Amino acid sequence: MASATSTGKPVSTLDSHLGFWLRYVSNYVSACFEKSVEAAGVSISEWVALRTLYSKTDSTPADLMCELGMTKGAISKILASLEKKELLRRETSLVDRRAQQISLTRKAKNLVPKLAALADQNDEKFFGHMSPQQRMDLIAIMQEITCVHGLKEIPVK
Repeated sequence: MASATSTGKPVSTLDSHLGFWLRYVSNYVSACFEKSVEAAGVSISEWVALRTLYSKTDSTPADLMCELGMTKGAISKILASLEKKELLRRETSLVDRRAQQISLTRKAKNLVPKLAALADQNDEKFFGHMSPQQRMDLIAIMQEITCVHGLKEIPVK
């Protein structure tokens, strides 16, 4: 039984909040995907960086930092890890010798489609019971919330 506040209004239950349900589902969806991606040898933040760079011909650490809404330190750590795993190549810019260009290695370009397939499988596992229209509606609702609140940072955790 819900207890009452000093105003006499009942105290809402945990599961009466949309935020509770969003977090509940998100935790399971994210944990399952994280397990799959880590089994393939990368972290979620590395996957996000790989997928972002996959569609680009050339990029800089600063470009990636802006696109992902991350700090310079966080981007440096991710890039160093990807470079160590031979998934990323850094080269000095021909235009500005102080700047770096980053690009994916062939190994990374072969890995990204496999990781994207894991993301597709994860979505299917959790949302496959929904109709295509329900899925599109849910995405639209999440995008609207993102827009209304000016959310910019891409989730990497």
